[in-house]
Amino acid sequence: MQFLTLLPAILAAGSAFAANIQVVVGGNSTLTFAPNSITAQAGDTIDFVFVAGNHSVTQSTFANPCQSNGGLDSGFQPIAQGATSAMQFSVNVTDATTPLWFFCRQSAPKNHCQNGMVFAVNPTADKSFSAFQTAAMNGAAAANSTSASSAASGSASATESNSAAATGGSSASISSSAAVSSGSAASQTSSGSPAAATTNAAGSLKVGMTSSLLLAGLAASLML
Repeated sequence: MQFLTLLPAILAAGSAFAANIQVVVGGNSTLTFAPNSITAQAGDTIDFVFVAGNHSVTQSTFANPCQSNGGLDSGFQPIAQGATSAMQFSVNVTDATTPLWFFCRQSAPKNHCQNGMVFAVNPTADKSFSAFQTAAMNGAAAANSTSASSAASGSASATESNSAAATGGSSASISSSAAVSSGSAASQTSSGSPAAATTNAAGSLKVGMTSSLLLAGLAASLML
């Protein structure tokens, strides 16, 4: 019976060790999470505080740093210049044995993730934060290389077409256009963010500390 009496006290003492870890998003108008890597324990809460710019906290994977894995997503949180209040997205860590990977999915006017705006929870020696960030930034190099190759290919095609015309041969002009989205990435809000599909974290978005958008399981619900 004494064991049963002490058990609630032991559980209460254990919960007292849970910590709130604050991460500043876009501080000083930079493309950064500060800090950009943390160690958290089960029961800890990570509070992402948006203070400037228009950023997101979007869950990804170590293998694909700049691609959402369909997990936690704060949605874009635009903060007006000179704003006196901030937005907060809180993530509750329930499993400290599995690393969590996040990035900002803003791409206008430039890709924030490919400029190194990534964040890690409990990275390991085999899967380090530096390797994660390098992979994200290497994605930009790969994209630039692909664009350069496409441009060179287009130039070669134009040269061949001009050559055919000069020799009196007929040539067909084939044009192709890339699909352009009519929506702006910066205009998206948290209402369009994917629902959480992760087993080791749950997130909530606090707006001016008065309401929260809870992302859990496979659905999102508004709590006023």
